[in-house]
Parts: sequence; C-alpha cells; structure tokens
Amino acid sequence: MYGLARALLFRLDPERAHDLSLKSLNFMHRAGILNARHDSDDPIELMGLRFANPVGLAAGLDKNADHLDALGALGFGFVEVGTVTPKAQPGNPRPRMFRVPQRQAIINRMGFNNAGVDHLLANVRKSRYNGVIGINIGKNLTTPVEQAVDDYLTCLTRVHAHAHYITVNISSPNTPGLRNLQFGEHLDALLGALREECSRLDRQKGKPVPLAVKIAPDMTPEEVGLVAKALSSNAIDAVIATNTTVSREAINGLPHADEQGGLSGGPVFEASNRVIRELRRQLPNMPIIGVGGIDSGEKAKAKREAGADLVQLYTGFIYRGPGLINECIQALQSNKK
Repeated sequence: MYGLARALLFRLDPERAHDLSLKSLNFMHRAGILNARHDSDDPIELMGLRFANPVGLAAGLDKNADHLDALGALGFGFVEVGTVTPKAQPGNPRPRMFRVPQRQAIINRMGFNNAGVDHLLANVRKSRYNGVIGINIGKNLTTPVEQAVDDYLTCLTRVHAHAHYITVNISSPNTPGLRNLQFGEHLDALLGALREECSRLDRQKGKPVPLAVKIAPDMTPEEVGLVAKALSSNAIDAVIATNTTVSREAINGLPHADEQGGLSGGPVFEASNRVIRELRRQLPNMPIIGVGGIDSGEKAKAKREAGADLVQLYTGFIYRGPGLINECIQALQSNKK
C-alpha cells in the first residue's frame, strides 16, 4: 500500500510531498487509523531512559513537533523533533530538497527552517505520545558562530523540562560555519557551557535530562578522536552518529548531484558506520545512536554491529515507509539473541 502512495507522492516536489505526507498522517491519526505498537520483548535501558524498542525517528522530519502523536503512533521507540532554534526562521530559499532515487538518497539544504522553540514546546506539551521524546536544538542563521552558545543555551533552558533527552546539533552543513563548532576550543567552550547549564537544571528540576551531541560523517579518524575526547571530558551522555554528508562521491553524474546541501540515505551508510566504529573504540561505554542509510533490517543490524546501541531512521523511512520500523526492530531483536 505504501508503494502506491509513494509512487503518487514522488510525482510531487519533494518538499510538497513531505508536507502532504505529514498532514495525511495527522488526519489518519485523528481518525484512529494509526495505532501501531512495536514494543520489543527486551526493552532497552539507556541514558537512564527506557526505550520500548531500539528504533527511533531522526530529527529533521518533524521540525516543529506538529506531527509528534501521529509519528509516535507508527511504532517508533523514540521520536526526535527539531532542529529548533530560539526564533522562528524560514530557512533557505526553495527548491531546497532533492531526491536521488538511484541511490535511495535525498539532498537537502533546508537551513533549520522552523517555527521557533515556543511553537515546538506548545506542541510537545499537548502531545499524548508516551514514548521517549528527544528535542534537537540549534542556532539561528543570523546568530554569529562566535555567539552560538547563547542560542544553544536559550533552547536548552526552554526545552529541558519537556524533553527526555536533548540533542545538540553542531553538524548540519546547511547553516554557514556550524560545523566549525565540532572542533577545538569552539567545541569545548560550547559543550562545557551546555553541560554546566544542563546539570544546573537537572538539580533544580530534580530530573536528569541526558545531553547528546550529533556529529558529521565527514571526519578523519583523528578528528573523530578529538571529538570523542571533548565529549568525554565534558561528560556528554550520548552521541548521535551521524548527520548528512557533503561528499558527492557516491552520486557523481546523477541528477541533482551538483546541488548544495547535505546528502542522506544510502550514500552515507558506510561513512556513518566508520565514525560509529571509531567512536566505539574511543568511547567504549558511551551510548551511541546510529543513523544514516538504514533502509532494511540488515542495515540496522550493521549499525548495531558497528557499535550503535539504538538506531534512527529518516531517508530510508521515506523510501520504504512505516513497514521499515518493525523490520528493523525484528532484525535487531534476532541479532541480540
């Protein structure tokens, strides 16, 4: 059934199809059509949280938590919303999303388009989704990189009481200069400030909220090592590996290959696995959420074998549909046995 719906949706502009799909999910949820539960026989305890199953939705699909209940009803073990910024912003000019079906891939240069942190929080507050909710935070385009910590602190302070975990997005290629925050003094200063504020809020609220960092796949092993050291020294609770890639090696010569933006889906699978393996070597005890190129149960198992504790879907979910969720859960369950 999803194959037919996808054939129709793929006739539309990708961003229009994206919006229509999410609105349709909301309609079906209100009509009581969506009611999938894919609880694992062995729920996962990680970061002090209980995940009903190890398959989550990656940030980027539901930037404003406008569709949180509907997406949660598809059976994800956790849903990450955002990236959200302190102020609403329109993102980059359209067109800004492109399909590369020959590689089961998508290029996007959305640019953190979102309705602002207050809008997202209003949706999270009224949500009835009872799974784990992650909130992914970023900086506004107009905020200089040198002042990025202010935007992250604003978002962290606002979302802390309403998130099960918070993700610091420093790896999107679509906000100029953002990836510079992944290295050296910039990274230590940012993570140190966020760790201090998150710990203060934990004590104040009597509720520990894990802090995760999402990193890019376009790093050498040495660079991954430097990031791992910063994550460890600043007592970060988890790492999400990885975001989209700026490499075009896997799609050279295909339509849209020259479009600017982050490439997701099949072409990022091995790159993200390399980062996960190096992170696991450097950080044997840190929770890792693996994302990038999962379009089958076998790919989910490969992420687990690389060192991921949990996985997230995005582009594979768009190409394969809701059936991919349970396929991945079953594959990970059998792999664990």
